[in-house]
Amino acid sequence: MATQPPKLKKGFAPISFFTEVIGELRKVTWPSRQEATRLTLMVLTLSIIIGIFLGLFDMLFARFFSILSNT
Repeated sequence: MATQPPKLKKGFAPISFFTEVIGELRKVTWPSRQEATRLTLMVLTLSIIIGIFLGLFDMLFARFFSILSNT
């Protein structure tokens, strides 16, 4: 006996959608305050380091091309 595939609902059911969203959010393992703070600081530090690196790299290329074009 072949099993039938589940029927898909047509259209958008907002109440069902939000009920499922809340159910999924309850399954999430949220980080502790300490872990969230530590990870935020890591992201900010890495962003600053990469920003400085890219800024210096941009200045180097700008100076290199200004020397090439004699301006």
